Amino acid sequence: MTPATAVADPAERLARAPHTSSYSALSRAVREEGLLGRAYGYYLGIGVALALALGGAVAAFVLLGDSWFQLVVAGALGIILTQIAFLTHEAAHRQVFASGRVNDTVGRILANAVVGISYSWWMSKHSRHHANPNHVGKDPDVAPGVISFTEEAASEHTGFLGAITRRQGWLFFPLLTLEGLNLHVTSVRSLLHGTAEDRSTRARELVTILVRLTVYTAVIFWWLPVGMAFAFLGVQLAVFGVYMGATFAPNHKGMPMVPEGSRLDFLSKQVLTSRNIRGGAGMNIFMGGLNYQVEHHLFPSMPRPHLARARILVREHCEAQSLPYTETSLLRSYAIVVAYLNRVGLAARDPFDCPMRRQMRGY
Repeated sequence: MTPATAVADPAERLARAPHTSSYSALSRAVREEGLLGRAYGYYLGIGVALALALGGAVAAFVLLGDSWFQLVVAGALGIILTQIAFLTHEAAHRQVFASGRVNDTVGRILANAVVGISYSWWMSKHSRHHANPNHVGKDPDVAPGVISFTEEAASEHTGFLGAITRRQGWLFFPLLTLEGLNLHVTSVRSLLHGTAEDRSTRARELVTILVRLTVYTAVIFWWLPVGMAFAFLGVQLAVFGVYMGATFAPNHKGMPMVPEGSRLDFLSKQVLTSRNIRGGAGMNIFMGGLNYQVEHHLFPSMPRPHLARARILVREHCEAQSLPYTETSLLRSYAIVVAYLNRVGLAARDPFDCPMRRQMRGY
């Protein structure tokens, strides 16, 4: 089967999606291959490698002292924290340990105390995304914001925000430099306003995150001159935000959007809205397993090292079901994302564009 690399007639694809899923047969084949079993050795290796990398960054920070080479350390720290966020994501999906409680405990420690992001807020948001990827009105990842993913949302932006919307494809990656800061702020806000779990959980997470952010910032300003300290924080947050966005965006952005009120079976919903990224083992490390997005959405608890083998089964199954399976290169995925966002942003300002024509175009 020739992999699809761009969205063609997405509305037609969704309309022709089968209503009776064959997911059970695929799931049975995956279980018989043992691909849902734990991979403790793999995650032990990942954990040790990240601990050593984090320790090395701390040692370099102390040894370099008043030096602009600290910005290299800041960039490295942004990469390490993103990799730890990937591990947190896997723990949240029950990929690391057999026990859900242990996964949650490790996930909370890594998210709150190390990365500085609310685990419960992210879990709530990400679970809703997995249940309805690219579903307008249900997937929080395509909800209206600075970046618009539908023409309806884009048409509501005026003034300065409207100017950004009309260029949002080109501005997408520059705006990601602010995503690291946004994740920290949104986490704290969600905990303060009660949008994540029960009150006691929110209180514990809030205290942990605030202590982590306060101590981290205080150490940087205590150890470095003020100007260098601000630069260190700016580089670390920018690298963290760009890396996070650059690994999550290729997976669904520019894939078919599911209109409000639509109903799809599980297999069609997950496959038609997800995109894989080619690249093998290296890409698997770089993207934390998110390069196998189709398989991850079909089997969220599958450990990262098993996704490559599952891909073979899923591709064969999709081919047998005549279900489009999308896979492309990383750079091509970025081009698709930029083109899609520009298309949405520019179409919203066309006063002569017929609503029926927009619907038929399917983006």
